[in-house]
Amino acid sequence: MAGPGSPQRASALAVSNGRISQVGESDEIGALAGKNTRVIDARGRLLLPGFNDAHVHFMEGGFALAGIDLRDAATPEEFTRRIAEFARRAPAGQWITGGGWDHQQWPGAPLPTRKMIDSVTAQNPVFLSRADDHCALANSLALKLAGLTRASADPPGGVIVREPQTGEPTGLLKDAAMNAVRRVLPPPDRMEKLAAAKRATNHAAQLGVTSVQDVLGGDDMEIYRALAAAGELKTRVYAMYPIARWQEAAAKPERPQSCAGLVRAGGVKGFCDGSLGSATAWFFEPYGDDADNRGLACEEMFPEGMMLRRVLESDRAGLQVAIHAIGDRANFEALNLFQTAAARNGERDRRFRIEHAQHLRPADIPRFGRQGIIASVQPYHAADDGRWCGPRLGPERLKGTYAFRSLLRSGAVLALGTDWTVAPLDPMLTLAAAVTRRTLDGKNPGGWLPEEKLTLEEAVRAYTAGSARAEFAEREKGSIAPGQLADLVILDKNLFEIPPEEIPTARVALTMTGGQVVWEA
Repeated sequence: MAGPGSPQRASALAVSNGRISQVGESDEIGALAGKNTRVIDARGRLLLPGFNDAHVHFMEGGFALAGIDLRDAATPEEFTRRIAEFARRAPAGQWITGGGWDHQQWPGAPLPTRKMIDSVTAQNPVFLSRADDHCALANSLALKLAGLTRASADPPGGVIVREPQTGEPTGLLKDAAMNAVRRVLPPPDRMEKLAAAKRATNHAAQLGVTSVQDVLGGDDMEIYRALAAAGELKTRVYAMYPIARWQEAAAKPERPQSCAGLVRAGGVKGFCDGSLGSATAWFFEPYGDDADNRGLACEEMFPEGMMLRRVLESDRAGLQVAIHAIGDRANFEALNLFQTAAARNGERDRRFRIEHAQHLRPADIPRFGRQGIIASVQPYHAADDGRWCGPRLGPERLKGTYAFRSLLRSGAVLALGTDWTVAPLDPMLTLAAAVTRRTLDGKNPGGWLPEEKLTLEEAVRAYTAGSARAEFAEREKGSIAPGQLADLVILDKNLFEIPPEEIPTARVALTMTGGQVVWEA
């Protein structure tokens, strides 16, 4: 992909001092090889800029690689069995964390409860996140340690799910209610964090991901820099801080326009709402399958006016501001917050971001282009949610659901990512979801809401150049052109020459970050 246009067709390139010095055909580029110049010959394979995942939880992903994985537990019985097997190997008293469970794939979609796991985890406190990380299941021991009882009140922006007859907590905690357990979880030590970060960067390199945007990774900057100093960080990291701590971020010298080094920061992230899977995404109208529920405004939206103050001050300090918004009401409010901040703080290159932008009123889609909002989207979520969200939203709201093509048509910059660990980090799965819009259950072979498909060229551009622009780094990376960082990936199949449904079968043959090979099959 040569710049923002068509995909890269050159067969070779030269690399000097970590940057691309020339692009061309094998014969002409081969003659440049020398002491200070390395020649990369794709040998007929597809050469692309390294993938830049615009939305990850990188450290959490590293820990998840060593934790319990329940993502493909297909039934409640399998869910319980896997937890029991993990608990048998765990020392008494050790917390069991991880998860990724998704009750929507279980027959009848029953929500899990502590009663499903108490008998097999009596010696271990358990806290297992749903796939979207907006609700989690705690066993009775974890609830006890957190002090959660029938008398506990729901916190603002959260729900303690209760048994209808007794009012006792079922163990399921939504959004802000999860904080009660998180407060008593023992924090990982530095060595554990270093090990998790190393697992994450190795995993990314194998998948051709050369850059990630860690949307709440500000506290892990020292860990990433330590790994970089040891020569073990294979991934460029752009990190953000929670918007509630904008003053701490503003006091640091870094701003998003500074592109030096493997690790950098300069942004803050806030939350407007929860998730569709947890039924906490914030909508104007009630859920189609729950007439009493419009979702939840996140706790950060309280008291009224607090989020606006934080957005205004963060923007005034020169920080990039990103806001998580899933439901149509949450996206409307986020767009209003950004519109107000831009009007009050004056014109500048600020690149406000809405993370997810999943469910939009059609009238709000053009605002992304008009306001210059970056839509940081995750196509795999569409392949996942498309299995079950129709009855939850109804036909009218589906018109603005995962509206990738409509957003692109509005003039918005699309930046593709995965939300790892919520979805797999593999770019091939993301590209396939964007291009085919097939759902994971195989029931939409022609695509779910196919009018919102992206072309492969558009998807690759959004995953490279678009993501680079989302982090103020388009002058440094995101395209194959002289002067750009030599962050590259070679695939064993040419994605532009195979059927779109075969994209997930492609594998990475080589990954290069800054001119250094960090993975080779």
